[in-house]
Amino acid sequence: MSDAPLYDIAEGPDGGRGFWLTAADGVRLRVGLWSHPGAQGTVLLLPGRTEYVEKYGRAATDLRARGFATLVIDWRGQGLADRALDDPMGGHVGDFAEYQLDFDEMVGFARAQGLPEPYYLMAHSMGGCIGLRALMRGAPVKAAAFSAPMWGILIAAWMRPMAVALTTASRWFKFDSRYAPGTGAKSYVLTAPFTGNTLTTDAEMWDYMRQQALAHPELGLGGPSLGWLKAALGECHALTLLPAPNLPALTALGSQEKIVDTAPIHARMAGWKGGALDLYPGAEHEVLMERLAARTRFFDSTTALFRAHR
Repeated sequence: MSDAPLYDIAEGPDGGRGFWLTAADGVRLRVGLWSHPGAQGTVLLLPGRTEYVEKYGRAATDLRARGFATLVIDWRGQGLADRALDDPMGGHVGDFAEYQLDFDEMVGFARAQGLPEPYYLMAHSMGGCIGLRALMRGAPVKAAAFSAPMWGILIAAWMRPMAVALTTASRWFKFDSRYAPGTGAKSYVLTAPFTGNTLTTDAEMWDYMRQQALAHPELGLGGPSLGWLKAALGECHALTLLPAPNLPALTALGSQEKIVDTAPIHARMAGWKGGALDLYPGAEHEVLMERLAARTRFFDSTTALFRAHR
C-alpha cells in the first residue's frame, strides 16, 4: 500500500486520500478514502463500469453529512487501476471472478486501516453485480444498498442468441479484446448530448461528470470488450440461480432505466427476505447522479437502513 492520486475534481469532503493496492494476482488497484472521527460506520462504495473514485466525491460528502465514512474503489481495467489491454479505452476482463479479488483487497485495506465499523455495501450498476456475488461469498457487511444493479444486461430478445454466439466465438478465435458491437473508444459523457442521455435528468450533475472527463481523460473508458460482455452475461445468469443473501437490502431503480435489464431486479428483490425495491419516477440509470430530491431520498433511505442494522 502506498499513496495514490486523488484529484480535486471529486469535490469530496476535506481530508480525502488515495491509495494504491495490489490484488492477489498482482493487478494494481486504487481506492479513495473519506473518513472522519466519530463515523458511525464505513460505506464500501462499488462503482459501475467506466467509473472511477472521483465520480463519487459528492456521494462521500452526502454520506459524511449523515455520519458515515466512504471507501471507493477503481476496479481493474478502469480509473487509475491497471488496464488489461493495449488500448486503454477498452474495458476488458476475462472472468468476473477477477473482480472478487479486487473486492477482497478493498476489505483487507479497510480492516488494516481500522476503518470505522460496521461496514455497509453501496453498489451501482456493474458494482451491483460484483457486490451481490461478494455478499453471497459472505462479505463482512451489515446491510446493502444498490442503485440500478447490473443483474441483467439490456439486450433485445432477438439479439441475445447472436450476442451469446459472438462472445463465445470471440474466445475461441482470439478476438475477445475487440469492442462489443455498437461501442468504441469514446467516453459516453464526452460524446452524448445531455438531451436524451441515459444516465441522468440533472443538467448540473451531467456537467459534473463531463468536467471530470475533460480534466482527467486518463480516468475515462470506452465500450466493453467482447470478452467482458461474455463474462458479464455468464455472471448475471449464474447469480439468478442462487438465493438472495441473508441480510437487509434496499435497491433503487429509476423508471426510465435503459441500461440494465430491470426484470431480474424485480425478480431478485421480490424474493429477497429483508429486501425492498424503491422506484424513482422519472429517474434515469444513475440515481446517485440524479436531481437533488432523488439524491436526498436515496441517501436518507439508505443510511436509515444502515443505522437500523448496526
